[in-house]
Amino acid sequence: MSHNHTSTLDKAITTSRNVVITCTVAVTAALLGMTLLNLPGSQGQAQTPTHSTSTTTTPAPAAPATTGKVVAYTLETVMEGGKMGFKSPDGTFNPVLHAQPGDTIKITLINGDGILHDIAIPELKQDSTDIGTKGSRTVLSFVAEKAGTFTYICNLPGHVAAGMTGQLIVGNPAAATPAASAPSIARNPTDLPAPLARRAPQHLKYEFETIEKVGHLADGTTYNYWTFNGQVPGPFVRIRVGDTVDVTLKNPKDSVAPHSIDFHAVTGPGGGAAATQTAPGGQTNFTFKALNPGLYVYHCATPMVAHHITSGMYGLILVEPEAGLPKVDREFYVMQGELYTQKSIGEKGDAGFDVDKLLHENPEYFVFNGSTDALTKEYPMKAKVGETVRVFFGVGGPNYASNFHVIGEIFDTVYPEASMANAPMKHVQTTLVPAGGATMAEFKLQVPGNYPFVDHALSRMELGLKAMLHVEGPENHAIFKGKVQSGGGH
Repeated sequence: MSHNHTSTLDKAITTSRNVVITCTVAVTAALLGMTLLNLPGSQGQAQTPTHSTSTTTTPAPAAPATTGKVVAYTLETVMEGGKMGFKSPDGTFNPVLHAQPGDTIKITLINGDGILHDIAIPELKQDSTDIGTKGSRTVLSFVAEKAGTFTYICNLPGHVAAGMTGQLIVGNPAAATPAASAPSIARNPTDLPAPLARRAPQHLKYEFETIEKVGHLADGTTYNYWTFNGQVPGPFVRIRVGDTVDVTLKNPKDSVAPHSIDFHAVTGPGGGAAATQTAPGGQTNFTFKALNPGLYVYHCATPMVAHHITSGMYGLILVEPEAGLPKVDREFYVMQGELYTQKSIGEKGDAGFDVDKLLHENPEYFVFNGSTDALTKEYPMKAKVGETVRVFFGVGGPNYASNFHVIGEIFDTVYPEASMANAPMKHVQTTLVPAGGATMAEFKLQVPGNYPFVDHALSRMELGLKAMLHVEGPENHAIFKGKVQSGGGH
């Protein structure tokens, strides 16, 4: 976010088809926390396509290895045990489909449950007509022009979350873009505006762009992130109490999904989400007045809300009090999130999104600023002995709280849940930050060395949750004296 309060990063977006959204339906679902299920005759309602696959799929027989042939599949829509899906004639649920580049893929979809359905492959811009009568059928036919692994889904609202998703593999999956070449999506923790000078309330304008892009998750592993302005977390917004803020949200036309923005600092419907349900190719706007000082989370609030958040759509907005905050030497912007992937942690390639793991709150990764090495290899934090640092720490989640702790330090000052209405706490070892919450922690550096930032649910370190503060300066043997040894985990 630039200091003139507007920012638009270069687009780096995965190819997909345009989606039409009806704001009323999407907002209702977002506010009620519900997943929409289509009934017959509901064609034309809001659509929320999702990149996800089931972890229980069984591969169907591979298509012939030669190219230029017609590869035909027949799938039937079914509902079993409260879960929707696609079933092949041999009984495989959400089968993996195979073809070779140059093949003509012909998928016949039969309606087996009388509910409105279609079949789509958003990454390839392929979508069938809708069918809503039991026994009716539609055909999706196209030429497989490139190798890779793609997701097929039912595009109707809520149907992906209900289980209607599978994979199409064209050629050798290894022929896809190497994971190591994926760009970074991590935000530098020093990328935040400077403290505000004492001033009267102002009218400010901020612009956000929802960017869907494949990015680096871990060494050799990528993920299809959904972001605000191309990075995780989104831009740090810094205003003061009494400011009037004009927010514009843009969603590029080649996005897969509609998006929105919900500021926890906003008093009004959906925190702004009710006014910003934005279809691909669309633009929305709303204005709010900052009434209460504090540090607040913002996030996407389009169904399935948890999918949008876990994929990277979260950030922080600081509403400074009239007198501002106490002066410190350095400030850092850090957010914790979790990712629910098809591949287990450590597996190379595209990690994929797994809706079952999300719904059962079983993440594969925990991350700071979007990836496993964002704040270790890419952007390690640096400071000097004698300096006081302030950490703006938030939890995007969407599901897990954080037990924020800096190994080897004691917080001099903590603003619990980022509230400025009460006196801050002093001399705190670990502070609890709920999902969708934030805190501000300050401490003075007195001894040089490495100081890891962790969630003190420490097994999460093994799932990618690591950050490092490097402190340089003279030794202070009156406070600490000892030989620092390697291999201690820090």
